Amino acid sequence: MNKSELIRNLATERGISIDEATDIVTIFFDSMKDALKNGERVEIRGFGSFKIKDYKGYQGRNPKTGQVVSVGPKKLPFFRAGKELKDYLNSSQP
Repeated sequence: MNKSELIRNLATERGISIDEATDIVTIFFDSMKDALKNGERVEIRGFGSFKIKDYKGYQGRNPKTGQVVSVGPKKLPFFRAGKELKDYLNSSQP
């Protein structure tokens, strides 16, 4: 499922316009991105949690040339599935 499919599903399920559904989904994702950028953890009960992991810089190698390359520090999002989501995905019921 992608963002536009999520918007269509929301509009259909709730009987709202595509524009309203787009606003809701955009606000939802923007709020999550802002929280993560500010170093906050985002938890959606029954689904999972998101957090940012900091990675230090290191010396890597270009696999084609073997040349040493400096890789700078970075922040990457990390998702951990919640117990309810894991249980749902592993249940025998569709």
